[in-house]
Formats: sequence, C-alpha cells, structure tokens
Amino acid sequence: MEPSSGRPVDYQVSVTVIEARQLVGLNMDPMVCVEIGEDKKYTSMKESTNCPYYNEYFVFDFHVPPDVMFDKILKLSVIHSKNLLRSGTLVGTFKLDVGTIYTQPEHQFYHKWALLSDPDDITAGCKGYVKCDIAVVAKGDTIKTPHKANESDEDDIDGNLLLPEGVPAERQWARYYLKIYRAEGLPRMNTSIMANVKKAFIGENKDLVDPYVQGKTSVQKSCYEPIWNEQIVFTEMFPPLCKRMKIQIRDSDKVNDVAIGTHFLDLRKISNDGDKGFLPTLGPAWVNMYGSTRTYTLMDEYQELNEGLGEGVSFRARLLVSLGVEILDPSSPEITSSTEVQLEGVPNISETATGKVEEFFLFGSFLEATMIDRKIGDKPINFEVTIGYYGNEIDGVAKPQTKGKKGGGDGDEEETELIHNSSEEEMDDDGDLTSVATTPPMKPVITDRQFLLLANKDQNQSGRTKLDRERLKLCMSEVESIGQQGKAMRSQVKKSTVRDKIKLAQNFLQKLRFLVDEPQHSVPDVFIWMISNGKRIAYARVPSKDLLYSNIDEERGKDCGKVKTIFLRIPGKKGFGPAGWTVQSKIEIYLWLGLNRQRKDYLSGLPNGFEENKLSRGPGLPCSPPISLTYMMKQIFQLRVHMYQARSLFAADSTGLSDPFARVFFSTQSQVTEVLAETLCPTWDQLLVFENVELFGEASELRDDPPIIVIEIYDQDTVGKADFMGRTFAKPVVKMADEHYGPPRFPPQLEYYQIYRGNGTAGEMLAAFELLQIGPNGKADLPPIDGPTDIDRGPILPVPLGIRPVLSKYRIEVLFWGLRDLKRVNLAQVDRPRVDIECAGKGVQSALIPNYKKNPNFSTLVKWFEVDLPENELLHPPLNIRVVDCRAFGRYTLVGSHAVTTLRKFIYRSTDKQANNWSTTEEIIVVNMEAEPAFKKMDTVVKLDSDDDKDGKGKKKKRKKGDEIEEEGLDESMLDWWSKYFASIETLTEALKAQEAALSDSEDKDDIDIADGGDIKPDDSPVKGTKKGKGKKEKKRSALDPAEKKKPKMDELKVYPKELESEYDNFEDWLHSFNLFRGKGGDDDDQNVTDEDRIVGKFKGSLCMYKVSDDMPRDMSFDSNMGMFQNIPHNDPINILVRIYVIRATDLHPADINGKADPYIAIKLGKTEIKDKENYISKQLNPLFGKSFDIEATFPMDSTLTVSIYDWDLVGTDDLIGETKLDLENRFYSKHRATCGITCNYAIHGYNVWRDPMKPTQILAKLCKDGKLDGPHYGPGGRVKVENRVFMAPTEIEDENGLFELRVIIWNTDEVVLEDDDIFTGEKSSDIFVRGWLKGQQEDKQDTDVHYHSITGEGNFNWRFVYPFDYLMAEEKIVISKKESMFAWDETEYKIPARLNLQVWDADHFSADDFLGAIELDLNRFPRGAKTAKQCTIEMVTNEAEMPMVSIFKQKRVKGWWPFVARNEEDEFELTGKVEAELHLLTGEEAEKSPVGEGRNEPDPLEKPNRPDIALLWFLIPFKAAKHLVCDQYRWLTIKIVTVLLLLAILALFLYNMPGYMVKKMLGA
Repeated sequence: MEPSSGRPVDYQVSVTVIEARQLVGLNMDPMVCVEIGEDKKYTSMKESTNCPYYNEYFVFDFHVPPDVMFDKILKLSVIHSKNLLRSGTLVGTFKLDVGTIYTQPEHQFYHKWALLSDPDDITAGCKGYVKCDIAVVAKGDTIKTPHKANESDEDDIDGNLLLPEGVPAERQWARYYLKIYRAEGLPRMNTSIMANVKKAFIGENKDLVDPYVQGKTSVQKSCYEPIWNEQIVFTEMFPPLCKRMKIQIRDSDKVNDVAIGTHFLDLRKISNDGDKGFLPTLGPAWVNMYGSTRTYTLMDEYQELNEGLGEGVSFRARLLVSLGVEILDPSSPEITSSTEVQLEGVPNISETATGKVEEFFLFGSFLEATMIDRKIGDKPINFEVTIGYYGNEIDGVAKPQTKGKKGGGDGDEEETELIHNSSEEEMDDDGDLTSVATTPPMKPVITDRQFLLLANKDQNQSGRTKLDRERLKLCMSEVESIGQQGKAMRSQVKKSTVRDKIKLAQNFLQKLRFLVDEPQHSVPDVFIWMISNGKRIAYARVPSKDLLYSNIDEERGKDCGKVKTIFLRIPGKKGFGPAGWTVQSKIEIYLWLGLNRQRKDYLSGLPNGFEENKLSRGPGLPCSPPISLTYMMKQIFQLRVHMYQARSLFAADSTGLSDPFARVFFSTQSQVTEVLAETLCPTWDQLLVFENVELFGEASELRDDPPIIVIEIYDQDTVGKADFMGRTFAKPVVKMADEHYGPPRFPPQLEYYQIYRGNGTAGEMLAAFELLQIGPNGKADLPPIDGPTDIDRGPILPVPLGIRPVLSKYRIEVLFWGLRDLKRVNLAQVDRPRVDIECAGKGVQSALIPNYKKNPNFSTLVKWFEVDLPENELLHPPLNIRVVDCRAFGRYTLVGSHAVTTLRKFIYRSTDKQANNWSTTEEIIVVNMEAEPAFKKMDTVVKLDSDDDKDGKGKKKKRKKGDEIEEEGLDESMLDWWSKYFASIETLTEALKAQEAALSDSEDKDDIDIADGGDIKPDDSPVKGTKKGKGKKEKKRSALDPAEKKKPKMDELKVYPKELESEYDNFEDWLHSFNLFRGKGGDDDDQNVTDEDRIVGKFKGSLCMYKVSDDMPRDMSFDSNMGMFQNIPHNDPINILVRIYVIRATDLHPADINGKADPYIAIKLGKTEIKDKENYISKQLNPLFGKSFDIEATFPMDSTLTVSIYDWDLVGTDDLIGETKLDLENRFYSKHRATCGITCNYAIHGYNVWRDPMKPTQILAKLCKDGKLDGPHYGPGGRVKVENRVFMAPTEIEDENGLFELRVIIWNTDEVVLEDDDIFTGEKSSDIFVRGWLKGQQEDKQDTDVHYHSITGEGNFNWRFVYPFDYLMAEEKIVISKKESMFAWDETEYKIPARLNLQVWDADHFSADDFLGAIELDLNRFPRGAKTAKQCTIEMVTNEAEMPMVSIFKQKRVKGWWPFVARNEEDEFELTGKVEAELHLLTGEEAEKSPVGEGRNEPDPLEKPNRPDIALLWFLIPFKAAKHLVCDQYRWLTIKIVTVLLLLAILALFLYNMPGYMVKKMLGA
C-alpha cells in the first residue's frame, strides 16, 4: 500500500580485512582504508611486507532509507607509508556499491579477493589483492557465516575474486559517453530566485558525498527550456560495480544547488550480459523526471522527492539524453590514461531522431469519489488529472488544447454523493461524508469528465534507437526460451517436484516483469490529484504504459478504457507511518490515453447507458468531448456481508488488547459491525445488509467484475476517534435476478482475508460476501434472511445457517504448570496471579497462585472445559490466555494476554501414539530418523556432548559403533578438552561443507538419500554412523573420504551450528511457553523491537483438545485427574546445580573507538549474579574464554539463565555488547534430556571424562522405564538388547596446541646481489646480514652479524635465531599478545598465520640499511629446500604449486637452500640471493630439556664461520685504494702534481735559505 523506500531502516555493514597479497612496490608499509560514504576506518600499518596480514574487523552502522543505503559506495584502498605527517601514497583502490553486496546470497562476500586498480592510470594492470569479508545486514536479516573453506582453495586468488556472479574476472576500462541535449517542461520557479538551471550527472550516491563518478554540464542561465548539446565522458571499469546511474537537473545557486528532478538509469535494463548481449546504450530518448508538486514555494516540503527519494508525486521535467559505452584497449597509444571526467560539445540532434511528434488524447472520467477523509469532508473538493505539464492548472503553460478544470462550486463540473451511514448509532463522526457540491438534485448520476490533448512522440521507424533494436532481439529470444522451458517443465511436474517447478515458474514471471519494464518510456505518467480549497491534498500515480491505447487488443495497456478503483494517498514524508495508512479518498475513474487520430473509441470502455452532455461551442468546433455524462440505466442490488470473525489483530490499547469493530464500504454506503470489547480475536457473527445499492452499467459486466468492497477494522476508544487497525479488500459473489440461488456458487463459503496495516500484515478476517440483484418482483425473490435468533443481541442479525460453520462438541484440557518472569503492572508487583483460558465463549480458570514470589507454579495441574467448535479445523477460533492479578477488595488487573491462533498442534489424534504423553513408544525405538535441519548461523553453541541426543537416546550413545579401523594411535596424555573441541569444530565445518555440496548437487536426490538412510535396520550390527543419522554420514563419507582417512579417531563433541532451542523446537515437547503481551503494538518499521518490549511474562503449560466421544482409550495406569497428561513429573520446587561452560565468542560488535572491545562474561540466574570482570580479554572481538561457572538454583523460581558479554571500560560504566537467555526449566523437563551432554564413550578420567551425574546404565534403565520398554538386557561382548533391538558397543578412542620453539640456523648465503660500489676501488660488494621474524610484525626480529665486504655475494654466518611461540594447532594460528600502542592500557591478543619471514639486507654505516630480498615461508606448507645452491631457483617462489611442500609441524627438522626475491621496476620477481638455512621445531618441554643460545652463544654454540680474514682489511684498504687511484685512474695527473710539488719545494727551500746565505756572504764569514 505504501512506498517504503523513503523510510529509514537500520543497516550494518561489517568488513573484515584479512590480508593483502601481491601489492606492487618495494619494501612497503601498507595499510588498508575502508570507506563507506563519509566514514573512513583504517587498519594498522604493517612494516616492510608486500603481503601484510591484518585480520581486522570494522562495523559501520547506518539509519537511512534503502535507496540511499544501496547507492552508497564501499571503497577499499591500500595506502603505503602513511603516518602522522604524511598522507601516504595510494597503491590501488577497489569500489562497489552496497546494493551489489546486498544482492549476493546471504547478503555477503566471504573470504573473497578484491582486485586493486589505480584509479588515475588505466594502462596499469592489477596493483594487488585484498582478501576480505563484507556483509550487509538490514534489520531482521539472519546472519549466516559460511564455513571456512580450506586454505588452499582460498589462496587461489583468481577463483575467489570479490565480484558478483557473472562479472568477468578481468574487468576492462571503458568510456561512458552521456550526451545531454535539452530539457523542457521545467517547473516555474520564482524568477528573482531562479538564476539558472544546471545539470549535474552523478554516478550514484544521493548526497554528493562520494559519488562513483560525477560530471557536470555548463550552466544555462534563466531559461525554462535549456539546450546544452554537451557530452560528459567518464572513464571507469566495465562492468561497473554499481546498479544505477543518476541524472539530476539542478538549479544552480550561489549558496547550494537545488535538485529540480532526478532520473535513475538502471544499468541492467539498458544492457545485457548474455552471449548475444549488448553494452549499455540508451536513446537518444526523452527521460521523464518526477518529484514534488510544481507549485513554487520557498521551502519545498517535498524537496527530497526531487532527489529521487520516495515516489515522485508530480511531473518535473523531461530531458533528452543518450548513453553509449565503448571498451578501451589500453595498449593503443592515443588513449590518455587519465580518468578525469571530460565535458565536450556535441552537434545538435535532428528533430526526427526521437521520432515525429504526435498529438495524444487523454480522457478521464470520475464515476464516484467515496471514503473521503473526514478532515476534508466538509469543504468543496475537486480533482485534477495531469500528464506531463499538460492539464496542470497551476502551471502557466496551459496549452490551448487543454481544458482545465473549473473550481469546486460549478454545478455541472463537480458532483459527489452524500454517503449514508446506515447503522443504528449515528456514525457521523467517522467522516465518510463527502462534500456536497452544489449540484442540481434532479439528475440520477452525473460523472465528471476531463480530457487532455497533448503533443508527444510516436516511436515510429525513424525514432528506433539501438536500445530498441537490441531489446527487441533480447525479448524475442528470452520469451522463446521461456516458452521452451515451460513446455519441458510441464511434462516433468510430479507430486514431489511441484514446489521446485513453482519456483521456476516464479522465476519466469520475474524475468518477464523485468523485460516488460521499458527504460526509454517517454510518455510521462498520469497523476490524479484531489484539491481542496486550492490546496493539493492527495494523489495517485498511474503509469502511462497501462493506459496506452492500441488497435490491437494484445498491445493495449491493461487499464486502458476500464473503470479502475484508485486509492489516493498523502504525498511525501507525511505519507509514511500510520498517518499515510488511512485512505484519503477512493475514486472510481475511467481513463483512456491514445493518439488523437484513434480517439473515436475513447468512450467504448465505459459502463453502458449514458448520455453525453456537450458544451455548446458554436458551429465551428463540432467534435469536442462531453463535459459530463448522465446515466439513465441502473441496476439495483442488495449486498449481504457475513462477518464471522477475525484473528491475530493489532493491539491498539495499552492493555495489549483492542476493542475492534469493522466498517464495510461498498459503492457509496458504509456500515459497521458491533464493537467487541477487549479482544484481538473477535467473533462478530454478524450479517450486514446493504439495501438498494445502485450500480451503473450492463448486468453482464457487473456480474463478471463487481466493484470491490473495502473492509477497515478500527479500535473503538472511549475518548477521541477510533484508531485504524488494518484494511482488506474483497469482491462479492454476484447473483443476477434470473439466476438460481443454490450450489455450487451459493450460499458462499467463508474465506480468510489477509488484513494489511501499512506494509505489514495485521491479522486475518473470516467472512463471505454476496451481491444479489433485486429483480422486477422486488425483494420477494431474494433468499430469506432469518431474523435475529438471540433476543439479547437486539437488531443484530447473525450469519445465516448455510454459511456459518457446522459445530460439534470438543473437550479442551489445559495443563497449568506455572507463570514466569512477570513484570510489574502499573508499578505494583504481581502477587496473586490467576490464568483464565477462554475459547468460543467458554472457558476455565486456573487455581490462584497464593504467593508468586515464593512459588510461581500452580497447585492444580489439569482442568478441562467443553465447547462447541467448527468441524473444519481451519475455522477454529483462537484460544485466549489471560493472566489477571487478584488485588485486595476483589479488584482484578489484567497482567497480559496471549492468543493461540491455531489450535491444530494441540489436537489429540488417537491414531498416533499420544503426542502429549510421556509413554511415547515410537520415538525411542527409532534411531535418529530426522535429517539434519538446514543450518543457519555458525554460532558455536556447544553442547558438551557428542551426540544428536534427540530423546536422550543415551542408551545407544556409548555403544554405537564408531569407524572400526584403528588409525594411527593418539597419545592420550597429550589430549585435553580443547583438543576435543577443535576437532569437533572441524567436523562441524566439514559436515556443513558436505551438506552445502550435497544441496547444490541436487535437491531431489538429497531427499531420497535421507529417506533411505535415515532409518537404521534392526540388528544392523555394527550400526554405522556416529552422530549424524545414517544418510548423513554416508554422504559425508563420499565427500570427504581422503580427509577421514588422515584424521586419527578421537572422541568429539556434537557442536550445533545454531541454538539448541531452535534445533529442538524450544524443548516444548510437552511443556509449552506462551508469551504474555501487554501494551500497544508497534508499527511495521519497528515491529520486532516493540514486540519484544510488549512481553510481560510467560505462561507455562499445555493444551490438548479432542472431540467428545465415549471410545476414549483408557490405559490401566490412567489417572483420571490428569486427563490426557499422563506420566508428567510433578511441579514442586526442586534444587539443581547449573554448570555453565563459556567457551568463546565470535564476531562481537566493537564497543570502543579503536574498533575493538574488551569483553568479559556476566551470568545471571535468579538472584545470583556473577561478573567475571577482572578476567576481561583485551581488545578482542573473537575472545576465547574457556571458563566454567557453577550456580545453585531452585526451579521454578530461577528458571531463566542470562549469559551476557560486557565491554570493560577503564572509566565510566561498562557497555553491554549482547546477551542471550536460556530457559533451563524446559531443558530440564524435556524428554530430549537436555541436561548434560553425553559422550560416545564412558571414560573415568582423561580429556573425555563422563560428566553426567548418572552412569550410562542408570540413564538407559530410566529411559526404558519411562518409555515402558522391555530392557535393557546386557549380553556378552558388549551386546545390549532393548525391546527387539540389539546394539553393539565398540571400545576405542583420539591432538593439540601449546608452546613451541622454532630454531632457525642461517648457515650461508650465496649470489646475493651486490649493492655498494666502493668509492675508491670501484669494486661491487655487499655487507650482508640476514633478518628473520616469525610473529606478525618485526617486533621480535632477529638479525645475524654482518658479513662485511662480500665480493661474490657469498656470506657465512652460522647464526641461530630462536623463536618461542604459542600455537593453536586446530586453527593453524600463532597467538601473540602485545600492546597496541604506547598509550594502550593493556595487551591485546592477536591470532596470525605461522609464517617465517627471512630477509637479506645490506648494512650501511651512515645511511639506512638497504633491503635486498625476502622470502616468506608458511610453516604449514612451504617448498622443500634445495639440496645445493645451484638447484635453488626462483621457481620455488613463483611456481609454488608444482613444488613438493613440507610442513614443519610434521617434519620437525628441515635443511636446504631457499631463494630470496624482490620485485624489480617492471614489477616482476627477480632472484636477489639464496640462503642455506635449517629449521628445527621443538615443543616447549623439549626446548627446556635441550636449551640453545641465540646467535653463536652458549649453550650448544655454533662454530665461527670461516670468512675471508677481514682483521687486516681495514689496514690494507687505504693502500689498495691509493694504488688504485695513483696507478690506474690518475697516473698523469699524479705525475704532474708531484713535479709541481717538487718544484715548489725547491723554491721554498731557496727562499728559506737565501737570506742567511746572503748575510754570510756579505759578512764574509
């Protein structure tokens, strides 16, 4: 009824970034940014690695309408070396819209690889891959985590790309050309404000926050018919991962641009990906835009309709566009690699391109308007019909050929009738009064006509676009293929396959509907508006394709030339929620739309018998349509409405009940039933007679297509107006005067009609409707109506005998067990409650509970009452359970109520063994009939037991045959409970995988398989099939044979993939829980929330109903007080011990800012509350708790166990992350014996110790006693006989995590690339050292010493790295705890894959060390090392698949040569060195016994490597360098310099000695 698209809904998008691979770049520090809309979240940064492992979980919450949500873009980008100061460089991005994720199975991509591309360079290829899980959950979706596939499958990147089905793995770049020619019909805006009109083209996000791509045209100033002739060119991957393209015309403004209209192009509709498919193409064609009304106001209340949210309520404009796509060939030179959006001009389009303009003619006629809302009922109203901008009286552009409507007061134009309320009370206040426009009262009925002519185009040959031709081919081929499949399908329909074939047929229907939707539909839709006092109040929108006329019947629109009933509704946001559910008006309207030249038939579809009243327009204008029609012919009918009962109605009062009455509308009359107080399941049993209903038209037309009857259900309030509770529609069975009133059509059968309230359902109504023509003899011919039989009901007529159901006497027995969890009523606690049971006017009351606090159980267990009920089980009335609190002075307060709408499951059928009786013999004999149910989510609800323990078949458990082959023995002392647990989880995932494989294999075969395998034959010794029922196991065997052989046998738990309660139907095998409701019902957007809030407690008990007869079977031990409930335990208080094992939690919702949580457990049972706050687990969303708690409790006072997980906060209160509630009482009393899991084997000590307080033999004996079975008898060799079955018992038993130490000895390296050039000697050399680390980052990295000055690339080290680590065998992960940052309060636990990283570096004294190469070895599977350096090649890295693989956990010791690799400039791997290493794995204990030192230290030191002597190197280097410089490079220069120096020296000596010498000479010494 209402468009839900505009209402905000809660969405949660969860993204787990697991790891990245093959990132392009050298020794980078990558981080991943996840962005949705404006929200950005970053992973941590990993250092120097091209394949970082993150495993980080992000959650985004949204509360937006679905349209907005599905158009949001999710963007994954990898950024390299981002820190506080720099923004980092973008490596590559991947983007898709949320809608694509939501359309995936389970609404998610699981463990898929997103291919990164560089958005700025389209010639570059793949920039790497990011492996992630992405899931989108809307409110009310179930979350289902698929099982983990094995690692090797997922490492196949190409097979697991993150792309929807059918999208090729290699997406190419393409250019999208959107040509925009011109627009017309823009609404008048206020010219002073209206500056200009602008067109923005957006790739698909509402608010221009993060559009996929976006481009704009130029602005055309101040005009209503702008002409652009421009094209916008985008370069984007093809196919794009977004659903639709959005085109918007905007009004450009200084402050912000206002959208004038929006149009979405659905890419799936304008392209086809089949083998004969075509690229997206459109037009040139006109697209119509719809939005808010065309009146210009400053504040437009419907503005968001112009943005494309919700259904547009009026035509806004139309735009001539065309779209083309070409795939780019990146190798061709002329392509620019930029992806910028470009804007180019295009030549003007020829007039004929879109077909020639034709004149259309639209004719509308209002036959009646009823059910007009009371608020507008007393003012004059008129209606308006518009198509495009024609006929719109507010628009100034009224074309000359349009005849607008006159105002409401003009007599000829408007006519509506007074609706007579023909019920006893004057029901005037219900506002079904329509306005009486001033109409001359003589005329029988006048109907108002309106016609429009409009110019439009005809799609003739010249206007056929490429899309038309392609779609024609596509439709032909699709329809043919559907035809063939349909033929083939008809022959295959059998009883077993009907359901699948119906599914197929529905797929055909969907496909046809999809094909019918024409993307280039250029005739605008027709809008009908109701206007009161010049104000637009309510509207309806009729697609023009439904009205188009054609001479060929098959081509005609489905509503062309037919009288249609249309409900008008409030436009825009106001129309959401309860306000929009009341019908504003119901009109009967006739519409005809066609070419002007075909208009001669436009009146042909009207009911016959009218005269046209034309407007005299002078002689020159002969053929104008009539302005009104007067009917002369009419038929008189009597309508009989048989309102029997309704059920599951909406709770409209605060008590949780309603006071319902129904109002029935037919043509211009309405009547109401009586009001029944305080019930949700009223039985009105009332006949309403509508006398003298006048209908117009021919009798035969009315018989085949009578008008519809509207039934609305309201809640009567003492004050104020009645609340709307729901509505339904019906068509009466028609009897003409000349027909006989008798079978098969009469009297009509009662039928259930679904009641709708908004979009949600709100109950069902049981009724029948007949419309009887009053012939010439008047009412004498009609079947008689029996007068009222009950005197006390006054004038109310009951439903007559032929129609009301046949009754017979039933006895209903009620088991009253107790009341639980009652909340306060009006702030007072419930102290002395009582339960009243009522069905069809009869009932029974329970005993009073004297003190609810002390003992909430009833003292008298079983009571019964007799009642007359219909023979037909479908018509059984509901049974009402009410709880009242008896207060002082005889006052009663209603606590809450529950309506059991269907009693079928409580009907006792004596042919079966008694269903509600403990002595069920059948169920116990059969070993596991039931097939595994469909698995929902992978909550590891662990039931500490190893068996599907339906009906507590403990007796077979311990003696079932496991697989007999003794496999490799297990060391019992090594195993603990966790070993058992992880092995069980593995079995569960394998079973789930096998199941999915089997499901996809074939559903039909599956059914047969289970049917054959489910039943185990007697004496089928040894009974195969531990755990799963036989069929299941065999299937699993075939699927997983190799795996089964490898795994040593070990006792396991049975882990259920969902709650035990849902697996076993809430353990209501004999004790049922009925939720008690109170308070008003919620409306459909918050349905589930408020229903939870309305629960005020539970009533525990059961029902049993049977026909009263004498041949009731009576057992010898039959206790007459207990009726049908024999052998049930007593409900006196008992003391119990509850032991809760909390193993782990998965995928918790982040509670802290850092996207993590610090979870701890809180447990509450009765008054006992345990908060395990000090043992919180820091920064973990998948915490492993591994704790057990004991609580003593007393049934029935403490029956609900609440297990919650809170987030620990240093400051402030702790936040609740989530909680779950278990009803322990039902588990305890259930026949399934859900008190303690039972293991396969009885072990007194060890990991598989027996936990149940009773021994297996005692359990078996008790079961046999309860089931009245003969046995058990024990024979030799472990044989056990029960009744006529013999069971065999095998005797047999099965590894796990802890502390390990990995010792890596780096012996030598070889062929390491030489990085340094010696400045002086010019030699190439490297100062080599090797770095290694095991855990996650480099925080525990260890380096060898440096082998200086290696000239050959050889290095000798003899250096030992020692890495102790915690390892989880089952998950193949290393566990590390570390502080997340300097400021973190405590350590966070991470789980990371066991990968050893070795890198070779060149040491530098002054600058940073140079990275030369690396290798990463996954300790579980890495290539076996080569024997010699020669045999060690780069193949070992690039071609892993062909290499022999080893696991260090199996081999314990491995030695060999491995290659170091790095990426070169072309981004290919190149060999940069080789390393000879030895890996040795020891357990923690072994490592303690034989300790070793790191490096070459004690204990057990390694000898020093034999390196070339470098002690003298430092001494010799200067000489070598000098020799090199003097003798080789600068010989002549040196000689010249030396000569000059000698000369200078001689000169200096001369100058120094000369003065003294001269003095000597002079003095003649």
